[in-house]
Amino acid sequence: MTKHIFVTGGVVSSLGKGITAASLGHLLKARGYKVTMQKMDPYLNVDPGTMSPFQHGEVFVTEDGHEGDLDLGHYERFIDENLSRESNFTQGSIYQTLISRERRGDFLGGTVQVIPHVTETIKERLRRIAEQSGADIVISEIGGTIGDIESLPFIEAARQFKKENTPGDVLFIHVTLVPYIAAAHEVKTKPTQHSVKELRSLGVQPDFIVCRSDHEISDSVREKIALFCDVNPEEVLACVDAPSIYEVPISLYEQGFDAMVLNRMGLSPHRADLSDLRNFLDAAQRCSGEVDIAVVGKYVSLPDAYLSVIEALRHAGVAHGKHVNVHLVDGETLSDSNAADTLGQMDGILVPGGFGQRAFEGKIAAAHYARENNIPYLGICLGLQAAVCEFARNVAGLEGATSAEFDEEATNCVIDLMPEQEDVEDKGGTMRLGSYPCKVMPSTKAAAAYGEALVYERHRHRYEVNNAFRDALTSAGLVISGLSPDERLVEMVELPEHVWFVASQGHPEFKSRPHRPHPLFRDFVGAAIAHQAN
Repeated sequence: MTKHIFVTGGVVSSLGKGITAASLGHLLKARGYKVTMQKMDPYLNVDPGTMSPFQHGEVFVTEDGHEGDLDLGHYERFIDENLSRESNFTQGSIYQTLISRERRGDFLGGTVQVIPHVTETIKERLRRIAEQSGADIVISEIGGTIGDIESLPFIEAARQFKKENTPGDVLFIHVTLVPYIAAAHEVKTKPTQHSVKELRSLGVQPDFIVCRSDHEISDSVREKIALFCDVNPEEVLACVDAPSIYEVPISLYEQGFDAMVLNRMGLSPHRADLSDLRNFLDAAQRCSGEVDIAVVGKYVSLPDAYLSVIEALRHAGVAHGKHVNVHLVDGETLSDSNAADTLGQMDGILVPGGFGQRAFEGKIAAAHYARENNIPYLGICLGLQAAVCEFARNVAGLEGATSAEFDEEATNCVIDLMPEQEDVEDKGGTMRLGSYPCKVMPSTKAAAAYGEALVYERHRHRYEVNNAFRDALTSAGLVISGLSPDERLVEMVELPEHVWFVASQGHPEFKSRPHRPHPLFRDFVGAAIAHQAN
């Protein structure tokens, strides 16, 4: 029988429920259990695919092509498991399912209500992920903050789910804020008390309370929270701000969190193997010196928009014993005239994915500066398309080369839709999404990085390199270092005479792990370190 753990949040948003849930997942997997994770989002969008990253951070893409919440990235990096479309659903998708069924007449004219119909549909998702994953333990994070009207159906569904299962099969963990009041020189428990009171008013008693704070949570504070919230003192966990998110599992492990959770669920607390995590943290501690990497994008005011890219760079930095200093550069303000001032001190330039024309010319300017000044360059998705446009304009002599995404009437659309995509109008879910194979060409930098002839990367785009210009680009010196197995789609390009200039149509950042950095990021950062030394 699969065990289920629900993680809720209180007092304020952005407390780190996702990191707490992912940390517990890491610990439970380290003790030998098969773990999967799930995020339930209360907003009415069907998925975050059409949402601006300014609203919700990056869109994380799973192997099977689901556009999900950025917390799925934390989950995958912490438990080192590929998640699926079952790992994320929104209130919007629940209502979409129900309304479609109602329109088909599935309810035989009956009234469709939040209870039981919405809650039953949510519970069906909980049962489905358990069945399809075969996991011993499913950890489900409920988005939002206790007290929000949006999350009420999820809390109610989870309450019912616990009631319908055997005692010990379903647990609740509540993550809450314990603020420090400087004038009083003490942390305050009242917000936590009120948050738990609100949760209990909905019929849910938390089994564990995880207290987020920027100050120490003393034993007396834990005892006070335990008294007012009806848990044992040891079931109140301190989660104080840490220098690295990867230190959180160790902190919770040292408090016995995972062992207590397993005991409460009637599972044996096998010996935990935390060697990979400890080795990564030890390597991070030994890092010395910095390498400066520019990330040129258009959502730079919100770092979460490039969360997986930044994490992948840091993983690669640790592998090389260097701290990666990420500089977020607004592509909208970048041009050939100011590129030297903005990028001149950088050891590497990365242009990530994105949509829309805004900042595209700045990304082209970044690729131009990297190519002409022999600075290591990594292009991702739109970063590949920017590099191809730049090369087409300035090396292959294709004047005004651009993407049909921005100018369908342009003469030299070196980036264009594939013929079968031309009649697609719905922007939601119409792209090449999820994992696709790539045949890596021998004797290339990509081949040196991967060490494999066939690799798989996750994609999220509609536009491709236009095959009508392939000969013109390769004749001018562009190397196509990755192709789809049928050689119809360009997956990677690079410049042979450059110190390291590689671009991928896929999103390698989604597959990077702390103890196993992605090969392209690893070699890109390595090239940046070598460039710095020269």
